[in-house]
Amino acid sequence: MGPSSAARAYAQVGVETGVHAANPIKLVLMLYDGALQAIADAARHMAAGRIADKGQAISRAIGIIDSGLAVSLDTTRGGAIAAQLQELYAYMGRRLLLASLRNERSGLDEVARLLRELRSAWSDLAAGKQGQPAANAPSHPSTERLAAV
Repeated sequence: MGPSSAARAYAQVGVETGVHAANPIKLVLMLYDGALQAIADAARHMAAGRIADKGQAISRAIGIIDSGLAVSLDTTRGGAIAAQLQELYAYMGRRLLLASLRNERSGLDEVARLLRELRSAWSDLAAGKQGQPAANAPSHPSTERLAAV
């Protein structure tokens, strides 16, 4: 096992440990972090002209958004905010795809900004800054906080 393989294995164990120990809000934060990391990777690959690596990183970001964030929405309990988030996640996926096809950094930056704003709302919720204890937090951040996105 080479040094890079060992590092990947170590990182994977860290992620799996974090997932098993995380509450639902922490899991959502981890998804946002993963998508943001994939977009940052894509931007680096784009700048370096590594097209295949850029495509893989963007695909990873889209996968996290579509198969992680979007499918975790509870549209029954989440109501209008869940529907709005679902539409926003779909937009992000389309925007990332276009950014990849057109080799546009601006698309990556736009989606990263949106993800950071949403992540911040979830982070505030986890810290209990929304006026209620984090242990009793709802399944979605407050509508007021997300309305700004």
